[in-house]
Amino acid sequence: MLVGVIHLPPLPGSPRAALSALECARSAAIDARALADAGYDAIIVENFGDVPFFAGRVPAVTVAAMTACALAVREAAPGVALGVNVLRNDAEAALSIAACTGARFVRVNVLTGARVTDQGVIEGDAAAVLRLRRALGAEAVEVWADVDVKHSSPLGPPRPITQEVEDTTRRAMASAVLVTGEGTGKGVDVDKLAAVKRAAGATPVLVASGATIASLPALARHATGVVVGSALRAGGVPGNAVDATLAIAFADAFREAFSPRSRA
Repeated sequence: MLVGVIHLPPLPGSPRAALSALECARSAAIDARALADAGYDAIIVENFGDVPFFAGRVPAVTVAAMTACALAVREAAPGVALGVNVLRNDAEAALSIAACTGARFVRVNVLTGARVTDQGVIEGDAAAVLRLRRALGAEAVEVWADVDVKHSSPLGPPRPITQEVEDTTRRAMASAVLVTGEGTGKGVDVDKLAAVKRAAGATPVLVASGATIASLPALARHATGVVVGSALRAGGVPGNAVDATLAIAFADAFREAFSPRSRA
């Protein structure tokens, strides 16, 4: 699966906000059409421009603006699966937006355990997330969860990555596992990726940072798919608009690297 990331501009209420919710939604729709035209399997919208991020619950204005953007993406790319990530870790908001917009999945950076981040300590709460999904009647919305997520370190002594994966998939019931590098746009350690894939069993494993056209053949040996953001922007600068030419080139390279023939 190939997932393109839409980095939303700073939304109303955030420190750098300069656009209305409608203008942000129009920008998201343009990116969505570029990804749809390039043949991406899914699109995930995230409030990338809202730095500094809240550790947990975001304000109501952020939920409202992200809902408008998600609906604009759904209208612009109706045949592409939609995902929602409310940074830094507001799974309740993400699930609520997903339930109201017909999204297929949400991304939760910390679903289980605890991590030290630039927002402070973030604790996963899979019990609340999955009970909310049930209460919303949104069982069809998949929960994609990071393990050893970027921009963070474990609160306590590091545990084997295989144990983190097993807890995330078996005890926290994640639908897919995401593997990142140390930060936005930074590549994944292939040995770590291989260990995650072995521990995940039948659960899909996606690379979720730092993927480039050059790295795709190596990643394809251990991953089910790729979530790509920075490589779709001119100069690899996260937060910029999607470059349609780069999006097409990456999609073509992904299909070549991840084809059954290439992976055989």
